[in-house]
Amino acid sequence: MNILEVRHIQKNFGKHPVLNDLSFSVPEHSIFGLIGKNGAGKTTAMKMIMGFLKPTGGEIRVCGENVAYGNTATNRFIGYLPDVPEFYGYMSAKEYLMMCGRITGLKRLQTSKRIQELLPLVGLDGIKRRIHSFSRGMKQRLGIAQTLLNKPKLLICDEATSALDPKGRKEILDLLSVAADQTTVMFSTHILSDVERICDSIGLLHEGKLALHGKLSEIKNTYRKEAVRIETLNEAQARRLLEHLHALSFIQSVERSQNAVTVQLHDPQKNGLKIIDVLSDEQIPIMNYELLEPSLENVFLDVIK
Repeated sequence: MNILEVRHIQKNFGKHPVLNDLSFSVPEHSIFGLIGKNGAGKTTAMKMIMGFLKPTGGEIRVCGENVAYGNTATNRFIGYLPDVPEFYGYMSAKEYLMMCGRITGLKRLQTSKRIQELLPLVGLDGIKRRIHSFSRGMKQRLGIAQTLLNKPKLLICDEATSALDPKGRKEILDLLSVAADQTTVMFSTHILSDVERICDSIGLLHEGKLALHGKLSEIKNTYRKEAVRIETLNEAQARRLLEHLHALSFIQSVERSQNAVTVQLHDPQKNGLKIIDVLSDEQIPIMNYELLEPSLENVFLDVIK
């Protein structure tokens, strides 16, 4: 079942087109990464999903219901975490979540029980300090607890890790991975390593269009390049290796960077053994021999070039 379906969405601001024929779907209990350069239209797309912006054309469905511009009923299915969530700093985390429960119409006992589940989940259990003293990462964790309070079907996170340090980013990504057991996560970012870490599928926005869409593993396999990287002990050995590899017929290209040589070749599992023979015959010791996997960054650069 698809929790979210975006069909042929267009959005113009005046005469300026921002999104053009945008279509994608997000399956239940998946983590979908919406990626693209800054200004690609990621936040615009998310605001339309929540009914905050009116599409110029097309339709959006959440849990099978049409999204309407304005006070849309489909937002009862959605939890939203912005890049910089705002709180009442004089409250504690528990007090704030109790207030959110009242606003969303949850009964007091139901809210209290849900808070007992969520605070340990986000690592804020037992913390009685006021929110104004929280770090940026702690506020993001509280934001995740708030969005999960009423058990949404879809959790939308807009650049939720962009301003965090590496430790804070890891904590939030770990939480989003755990949250996917309870809900479906849509995660927008320009930090591609974060997407590679937790996302099942991606959509790449480029110049207002979806340039790439599908399962991350299948996309990376499509863009796979047959290559190996060999790291020698020093640059002189790398130069020697480079000279010998140029003479081999199955080598497509070879490049050296300091003491590392990257080789593109046909059938690396078979012909890689011949490279090992060269290393042995020429007595060139190596520190590392690695069959290269395509990175999302390489895929991204290939698509938008």
